[in-house]
Amino acid sequence: MSAVDLPPDTPYGLDHLPYGVFSTEDESPRVGVRVGDLVLDLAPVAAADGIQSAPVFAEPSLNAFLSYGRGHWTAVREWLVDVLTQEANADLVAPHLRPVSEVRLHLPVEVADYVDFYASEHHASNVGRIFRPDGDPLTPNWKHLPIGYHGRAGTVVVSGTDVVRPQGQRRDRGEASPTFGPSTRLDIEAELGFVVATPTGLGQQVGVGAFADHVFGVVLLNDWSARDLQAWEYVPLGPFLGKSFATSISAWVTPLQALEAARVPLPEQDPAPLPYLSGDDLPAYDLDLEVELNGTVVSRPPYASMYWSPAQMLAHLSVNGASLRTGDLFASGTVSGPNREQVGSLLELTLNGAEPVAVGEGTRAFLQDGDTVTLRASATSVGGGRIALGEVTGTIQPATT
Repeated sequence: MSAVDLPPDTPYGLDHLPYGVFSTEDESPRVGVRVGDLVLDLAPVAAADGIQSAPVFAEPSLNAFLSYGRGHWTAVREWLVDVLTQEANADLVAPHLRPVSEVRLHLPVEVADYVDFYASEHHASNVGRIFRPDGDPLTPNWKHLPIGYHGRAGTVVVSGTDVVRPQGQRRDRGEASPTFGPSTRLDIEAELGFVVATPTGLGQQVGVGAFADHVFGVVLLNDWSARDLQAWEYVPLGPFLGKSFATSISAWVTPLQALEAARVPLPEQDPAPLPYLSGDDLPAYDLDLEVELNGTVVSRPPYASMYWSPAQMLAHLSVNGASLRTGDLFASGTVSGPNREQVGSLLELTLNGAEPVAVGEGTRAFLQDGDTVTLRASATSVGGGRIALGEVTGTIQPATT
């Protein structure tokens, strides 16, 4: 017996314990942990059990808790497992459990900075063939460093937030001049996001071996993309309006500790990276992603196929002395595998719209108003079962006039 009765096959068991921020009608947003289909209100339980840091769980984001550092995250996780597994704690826990279906979920972290990488060789090659059909699929620098762009933290939104179709300049094929209007090639990017917790000072560098000291956990992430705006604007400085209108993340942050059983060797990197990107134990993860469009699963991207490790992404992000802040978010870039049914964007799945994909009784080349996209992911748990990362969903609304 334990303090909480859980189905043996729940993807949100004691070997997972993801953190989020929730509220009820009569109370303000605060930190909770998901246990099965319930949310544990952490602040009162921690206070009643004499945890000195209990006030951080009454905050409307995870940032204060994250700032305590890796040792504290580990101690709190061990305390949580102990509290939830001891039947004697039932009276302590029960009054502070809420059904997930009865709470409102909020953005789990106050995002400080947002960087998006381009870490899938399959995705980068597919996109290169589409946009540069007469050139090499990969740019000369791609296998030497994790390419990325600096995004817009203020437009990172929690799962369930509607996405308004962006407007901007585009130049249609065969046209000499650009036009202005709503994007006609709105797309998704199925990604994994990494939540930075431990900050650094300006001028400091984070080595590949310090990844777990600075990154608390992961979220599922959809980097919505307006491909027509992106294609016109991205030369020479990269993505701008085609990316900055919205990035959706899951409401639950899965701690890295919950993914220990999902760690796998990083694919071979050739040529060998420069020393600051090299290490003996670079983390890579075997996660199975799923892309659902209007109720139809259209793709299943495998994260294990990613070329660059998140530790290399963080090392490269900071090697010039750029400081980290608690709440920074960096993303993997689109997760795509070697096969057509494993790609993480409609751009690849439909060959830039040339071969629309079947969705329900119709087809889609790119997203239409009213379409709903949901991303899911699962991984092997430390207990031998499966854990499910919190899903991320969004519905497209018409452009504002």
